[in-house]
Amino acid sequence: MSIGVLVVDDSALIRSLLSEIINQQKDMHVVGVAKDAYIAKEMVNSLSPDVITLDIEMPKVNGLTFLDKLMKARPTPVLMISTLTEQGAEATLRALELGAIDYIAKPKLGVSEGISIYQQEIVDKIRLVFQAKVFKSRVNSIARKNNQFDSFLKQKIIAIGASTGGCEAIKVIIESLPITSPPVVITQHMPAGFTASFAQRLNNVCNVAVKEAQDGEVLVQGTVYIAPGNKHLLIVAKNEEYRVKLDEGEPVSGHKPSVDVMFSSLAQAAGKQVAATILTGMGKDGAKGLLALRQSGAYTVAQSESSCVIYGMPKEAVKISAAIEQTDLDLIAQRLLERTAKPLINKNTH
Repeated sequence: MSIGVLVVDDSALIRSLLSEIINQQKDMHVVGVAKDAYIAKEMVNSLSPDVITLDIEMPKVNGLTFLDKLMKARPTPVLMISTLTEQGAEATLRALELGAIDYIAKPKLGVSEGISIYQQEIVDKIRLVFQAKVFKSRVNSIARKNNQFDSFLKQKIIAIGASTGGCEAIKVIIESLPITSPPVVITQHMPAGFTASFAQRLNNVCNVAVKEAQDGEVLVQGTVYIAPGNKHLLIVAKNEEYRVKLDEGEPVSGHKPSVDVMFSSLAQAAGKQVAATILTGMGKDGAKGLLALRQSGAYTVAQSESSCVIYGMPKEAVKISAAIEQTDLDLIAQRLLERTAKPLINKNTH
C-alpha cells in the first residue's frame, strides 16, 4: 500500500522539496499540496490523505488552529514541520498536545538545504506517523490530588523512558503525581532546545516541580528531572544521595539522550529502590536497560499496546521479559506510586 501524503506549507519551495522527496519513495506519494488551511481543509475532505505534513506558521489560519479543528472533525495522522527555536519548541509541544504524532525540526538557517539533508529522516517519520494510532485529547482518569498514599521513602526513584507519543503520555503520568512523590527522572527522545520548554510546560500544570536536569544536582522529593536534549542522563549514588550526571558521549541505541543509559545507571545506583516504566515509541531503546533494572530488583512496567501511539519500545521490552507487567497508560502512575510508597500503618494495630 502506498501512503498518501498531503503537504501543507505556505512556502512553495518547501512544498516542492517535500513533494520531490516523498514521490521518490516506492511506498508513498503526494496526493496534494496546500499553501494554507482553507485549501488544506478542502483537500482533507476530498482526498482523505493517510498522513498530513503540516507547517506551524502559515497565513490566515496557523497550523495549530487548523490541527485543533482537524483532530476534532476528522482525526488524521499529522507530522508537524517545526523550527529549532524556543518559540518553535513551544508551538511544537502544543501541536503534540492537540494530537500531532511527531515533528520534523527545521534548521534555523538554510531550510531548503536542511530539508534535503534530512530527507531520510523525513520519509522515516512519515512511515512512523502512518503506523501510529491517533488518539483524541486525553482526560486524566486519576485525580491530581492523590491522598491514598502515605509519605514516601526518600531513596525511592521513579524512572520513565519514552519516544514518539511520549510527550503526552508523560504528561498523563506526571499530572497524577502528588507533591510527596519520590524524585522522577525522565528520558524522552527530544532535541536540544525542546526539553527546557517541555519541562516548563509540565511544571505549569503539575503538582510536582518539573525541570530540565542539571549536572551534579541532588535528586529531591516532589521534583521531576528531564534529560536535556543531546545529553545522556545518568544517576549515580554518592554520600547516601542520588545525583544527576550528564554525559555528552556518543548516541546509545541510536539516541542521545538514551533511555538505556538512564535505566542502566539506575540499575547500578539504586536497583530495587526504582519503579520504572517504558512508554510509547519506535525502536529498541530502553529495553535492555529495563531488563537490567528488573534483574536488579526494580519494579518495571511497560505501556500496553492498546494505549500506545507506537508500540515499539514497550514491545521490545516485553519481548525480552524486561517488564514485570503491562498496563494501560491511565493506570501507570498508580502502579508506580504503589511500588514506591511506604506501607501504610494501621493505627489500630498494637
